[in-house]
Amino acid sequence: MIRTIVTAKDTNHRLSLTDELRIKKVKTQATIKLDPSKRFQDILGFGGAFTESACYNLYRVSGKVREEALKLYFDPLEGIGYTMGRVSIHGCDFSLSSYTYIEEGDSELKTFDISRDHNYVIPSILRAQELAGKTLNILASPWTPPAFMKDNNSPIRGGHLLPQFADSWAKYYVRFIEEYQKSGIYIWGITVQNEPEAAQRWDSCLYSGPEERDFLKHHLGPVMQSNFGDNIKILILDHNRDIIIDRAKAVFSDPEAAKYAWGTAFHWYVSNAFENVGKVHEMYPDKGLLFTEGCIEGGVRFNDWSSGERYATQMIGDLSNWCQGYIDWNLFLDNLGGPNHVNNLCDAPIIIDIYPEKLILQSSYYYIGHFSKFVKPGAHRIKHDNSNSDLSVIAFENPDLSIATIILNKTEQDIVFNLSYDSENSYIAIARSITTIIIE
Repeated sequence: MIRTIVTAKDTNHRLSLTDELRIKKVKTQATIKLDPSKRFQDILGFGGAFTESACYNLYRVSGKVREEALKLYFDPLEGIGYTMGRVSIHGCDFSLSSYTYIEEGDSELKTFDISRDHNYVIPSILRAQELAGKTLNILASPWTPPAFMKDNNSPIRGGHLLPQFADSWAKYYVRFIEEYQKSGIYIWGITVQNEPEAAQRWDSCLYSGPEERDFLKHHLGPVMQSNFGDNIKILILDHNRDIIIDRAKAVFSDPEAAKYAWGTAFHWYVSNAFENVGKVHEMYPDKGLLFTEGCIEGGVRFNDWSSGERYATQMIGDLSNWCQGYIDWNLFLDNLGGPNHVNNLCDAPIIIDIYPEKLILQSSYYYIGHFSKFVKPGAHRIKHDNSNSDLSVIAFENPDLSIATIILNKTEQDIVFNLSYDSENSYIAIARSITTIIIE
């Protein structure tokens, strides 16, 4: 059986199952050949970030709208089947304010308390898990240590972790994981630091490559190992692709540091150097690669079709270079692109227009869904050959042996192509569209 699902600009097709795109076999120069015998990386899953702002937006509307919003992401049938998520270890720019889990100066963590996260974040994750029908794999990232642990005595504008607090800060991650797990949330992994080379006007902290290596080797790695063994993954970098090679070299070239790291987390800002991701795999093939943040910046862009196309371009580029999963940034923002306590407004795939209590699905929601809904955890990327450079293509074999081929057409023309697995039909890639073909 073959299913064809399409989302296309200037049509009513939105993740629509249709037979309209299958036509009688024709001669065409565009051919996509699939070779499931050649398999590459396994896929962990897809998801988005449960920031405090995203979850707060859910609680600004009725329970009915909140339920619908979570279903759109996490229900595998009615939604797009997210299985992963990301949370900040205390505050970030998409929190309602900067905050930590301890009183300032408490290096022994005696006042550690995550009760603030029980207001919006934890209930949202727990309900998302129920809708997904499974435990979500959650990645946790810190934006900054508490102010007193830093040389600038501030949660913002970078600064560095003071050496005398390195062990205390490492234990902070442990306490966070323990408290979240008590709440019924499985922390799959942590990153050492969100965007360690950016001194932001919001919560941030700087680590050079050697600084991240040494903190991992001497403090975070041993503390995590003694408390959780190998059950919690540690990812380095959590910053942009342009610096991924240098950061991987800095950490993974040291065997004592590398032994604690599962792999590298990265973001899409600044650079589209997808090949850098592949180079890290070539250099360190035993280490994982996970995309952990990307969004359209500068506030909400309603009715912008290029947003979805950007997501698909990024996802195909990274997944073609050994990336194992994709975690988007905020799950939900309001119609201004917030709230954000430093006015760093952004877009999100689902916008909650608060006062009419209306959900607005952006093009990015549908484009992501062509991956997350049909490429299952445990799938493998498979080899393909594509003769038409106007089409961007990637293909996967799912655990049930179904094959999902995703075709992106960003041109203004329909393109007819043949799929080597279907000897009886050709297909139309509609102008400005994304198509997923499932062969079962």
